[in-house]
Amino acid sequence: MALWQVRATVVDKPGFLAVLAASLALRSVNILSVGVHVTEAGAVDDFLVDAPDQLTEAQLLAAVERGRGRDAWVARAEARNLVDAPTRAIDLATHLVRDPAAVGEALAELLDARVSWQPVPVEPWDGRYGAVGGRMRVPAPGGAAWLVERPVPDFTPAEYARAQALLAVATAAGERAGAGGSVTTDPATLLLPGGDELILRRGDAADLPAVRAMHSRCSPESLHRRYLSGTAGPPDPQLTRLLAPARGCALVVEAPAPALDQPDRIVAMANLVGEGVQAELALLTEDAWQRRGIGTALLRRAVGAAASAGFEALVVHTQAQNTGMLQALRRLDGPRRTDTDGGLLTVTVQLGAVRHVHRV
Repeated sequence: MALWQVRATVVDKPGFLAVLAASLALRSVNILSVGVHVTEAGAVDDFLVDAPDQLTEAQLLAAVERGRGRDAWVARAEARNLVDAPTRAIDLATHLVRDPAAVGEALAELLDARVSWQPVPVEPWDGRYGAVGGRMRVPAPGGAAWLVERPVPDFTPAEYARAQALLAVATAAGERAGAGGSVTTDPATLLLPGGDELILRRGDAADLPAVRAMHSRCSPESLHRRYLSGTAGPPDPQLTRLLAPARGCALVVEAPAPALDQPDRIVAMANLVGEGVQAELALLTEDAWQRRGIGTALLRRAVGAAASAGFEALVVHTQAQNTGMLQALRRLDGPRRTDTDGGLLTVTVQLGAVRHVHRV
């Protein structure tokens, strides 16, 4: 016997499901489980069936159609599909409670689909979010969205509701753990030694164009110190994930535009990404604004955000020759540990013992 997944639209009236079951029985197909998705076109039924090994896909489809199932879809199933849908969803929710950052993987497992992160909706759908055919867009923190895609079958409203519920679990778990949405940073004014006034604020996905422009003004050496490899900086999808991480936050520093008809430009960025009880921190300052205390200000604000969010430690990976970062880290009070791997240093700062960062 072989396991198959079957999906078909059935008229939502008494007796029609029995007709489909009888047609399958004539082919010695045993229905192991049934799930129902209510749609405008009718009831879409999901079946897990056990069929004879010699039964082909075409024969199974024909049996479904003879049983008055419309828009039928069949595919071979695996043993893991024997776990019923509610149990599977609860298992994934439990996983997210332990690791809220795994929301993308959980969505992919729940819906058997490919999942990617988008900074903003970019296509003219009917509404910002929802399911259209084999594509689904679900709201994510920071004004972004999760894009869920699969070739077949089409997504149903019930599956969209399940995705929303799973994301709600991840958000609640992140907030309870002191991460994700609970990281708050109010805007602050930075007065630099030369008299320049900058704004330090929380960043989000909408800052992508300005952040990309900042990267274009940075030297290859600065980008290499920040990302530890390459000299061109990351692609836009990675930058957007840094601007709106599942756990943590991004901080940006804005400088006034040189002309009134130009937007303010971002000249520095800090990324705080949560991993368990620790948060990884990285800084990037545009070359023309380096050595003016901006990195220290970003570090000070990032430490406060991580501590208030409940993270136990701050982890920084940097090159041994990155004297600017190392000097800023030395201004932190409290115990720290430094691990060396060739020219790479990993500095771990215990946040519970950090009282403040000395000003330059």
